[in-house]
Amino acid sequence: MPQDWQQLTKLTGNRPVLVERVRLEAEDTAIEGSFELPPLARLSGDDQIFVIAFLRSHGSIKEMERVFGISYPTVKNRLNRIAGQFEFVDTNPQPRQSEVLSQLQRGDISAAEAIERLSS
Repeated sequence: MPQDWQQLTKLTGNRPVLVERVRLEAEDTAIEGSFELPPLARLSGDDQIFVIAFLRSHGSIKEMERVFGISYPTVKNRLNRIAGQFEFVDTNPQPRQSEVLSQLQRGDISAAEAIERLSS
């Protein structure tokens, strides 16, 4: 199986891949459409190996230094570069109920504004 992904990576040249058919093996069912690969699968093969090693080392940068024979800053830079390829943060987060109620209690916002924020 790992060789399949390596061959796919060579074939695509790390260009974006769009999956058009998914088959559920146990159900003998196929679904056709346009499906993007999950974010981790979009990483290069080398980056996937790096992430797996990081997870298997329980996030130990010292272990990553040892396994890959690279320095602490190199590990950090590579992790930052990989992490930069993912969106983790909601760019428009909804305020938490406790924050809105605290603002209301302090008089920072009106009751109408608190209701609007909590209902959106």
